[in-house]
Amino acid sequence: MNIRHHIFAVAAAAMLTTGAYAADIKLGVAGPFTGGSSSMGVSMRDGVRLAAKEINAAGGINGNKIVLVERDDEAKNERGVQIAQELINNEKVVATLGYINTGVALASQRFYQEAKIPVFNNVATGTLITHQFPNAAENYVFRNAAADNIQAPMIAKEAVEKRGLKKVAILADSTNYGQLGREDLEKALKGYGVTPVATEKFNIGDVDMTSQLLKAKNAGADVVLTYAIGPELAQIANGMAKLGWKKPMIGSWTLSMASFIDTAGKNGDGATMPETFIQQPATTPKRKAFVEAYLKDFKPKNGIIASPVSAAQGYDSVYLLAAAIKQANSTEGPKILAALQDLKTPVEGVVITYNKPFTATDHDAIKAKDVVMGVVESGRVQFLNAEDATAKKK
Repeated sequence: MNIRHHIFAVAAAAMLTTGAYAADIKLGVAGPFTGGSSSMGVSMRDGVRLAAKEINAAGGINGNKIVLVERDDEAKNERGVQIAQELINNEKVVATLGYINTGVALASQRFYQEAKIPVFNNVATGTLITHQFPNAAENYVFRNAAADNIQAPMIAKEAVEKRGLKKVAILADSTNYGQLGREDLEKALKGYGVTPVATEKFNIGDVDMTSQLLKAKNAGADVVLTYAIGPELAQIANGMAKLGWKKPMIGSWTLSMASFIDTAGKNGDGATMPETFIQQPATTPKRKAFVEAYLKDFKPKNGIIASPVSAAQGYDSVYLLAAAIKQANSTEGPKILAALQDLKTPVEGVVITYNKPFTATDHDAIKAKDVVMGVVESGRVQFLNAEDATAKKK
């Protein structure tokens, strides 16, 4: 072997080892792939993987392949900060997708803002997330999830306006997500002239909600509204059953997670929540194809995606970002940002078709009209209202 061939062979071997080429487009993917929030994180990651696989199979973005750099933030703020610095400084990512937990997003995304690299929140819903840097000349934070200031009014409307339940108890966890969501919920209830008869807090990992539930019961609550993450929601449903206290449970979208449904079992039936995506029935051909491809590739337990909302939004986030990079014909952060704020071609996603989803002053792609109410029935999330099960998403 001459020297020239030797150099080529070494370079080729290196590329095969790393799976990376000079023109690859490296995207960070950050979320909790272990722990209590992992059903959301893994579903999001797999949705991202599926979209990247499809785009690469179709030729990539302007001929360049997407390479995902995945990191498990364990739903810990400090871990999220470490990962953000690593992805920016060492991996040199073009953008990062992810964030399941509002607290992790708020702690981490300032590094992307400072580096002028877009960060695309595809699951975290804290209202503050896209407004964290109000005085910045440019905002590098985008989102395609239903913010809490969309969900909270829907929860209040379902309880107070539709069911006439005005003696409200709020149970929220102590994370940034739970407490910021509680504030949005209290604001929404205030619009109906309703003040909660009980407002209770609990910590991640708590397994006994008896104390909080007894306070709500003794205060005369006729509905329990929740803002929480992880399996603790199931402890609320199971605690109510243990007390023989049967009241409606209405809360944020996390009530659709497998970690709630599987642990609560029959006690979870009737739990109601806002949803951007419900696995069945598929209401568009795009949704049907997405679910079939996801089940084929990842084979979730019993054919049920652990967090369908996370999977769908993760999938859509890749296509939105890819459209912006294609339009910008560049991987420079400021040029991607400009393209995201002025996407000229509609992007057909699973949740909706995104038609100019962002502007310079609005970085939230999902609006109230894009969200429906779901309900847990026999271990699955169903559409609460029959008309939503047949309506075509636009």
